[in-house]
Amino acid sequence: MRQYIRDRTAGATYFFTINLLNRQSNLLVEHITALRAAYNSTQKSMPFTLHAMVVLPDHLHMLLTLPENDVNYPQRISQMKSRFSRALPEIENINESRQHKGERGIWQRRYWEHRIRDELDYQRHMDYIHYNPVKHGYVNAAKDWSYSTFHQCVRDGIYAEDWAAQDDFGVIGKNDA
Repeated sequence: MRQYIRDRTAGATYFFTINLLNRQSNLLVEHITALRAAYNSTQKSMPFTLHAMVVLPDHLHMLLTLPENDVNYPQRISQMKSRFSRALPEIENINESRQHKGERGIWQRRYWEHRIRDELDYQRHMDYIHYNPVKHGYVNAAKDWSYSTFHQCVRDGIYAEDWAAQDDFGVIGKNDA
């Protein structure tokens, strides 16, 4: 069995994708209050700087920076997933392997992480996060998805409000970078 080795760079900026086990589920948006509480509690107990986040029905993306001399993003992800799971009623089917490990059947065990290498990499991941609801067809413009940091980024002057809007010919206003 091949062992996966995660990047562990103290104080680095990382992009994450975290998926529900059932990719047809809407749990994350149906229980957005529980997800926000899990996120806030995790952020309070193990601080980090959030740059961008989008929550879709079955997965979420985050771009965050760890504190200096801190490499423990796995614990942060674990806490957020666990706190969210504990807030939900136990109605899912849990297979024997997950039962044996004391897991719920809500999240995929693994998640995707990528350490941001430079400014271009950072900008591309910011754009990817905020464009994701448009890409998946949930909305025609990034501004129309409420479960996103896009609105804060507009207030901060990072994006124009009409960035990544669909017109009859495709996407308008999306950065090429």
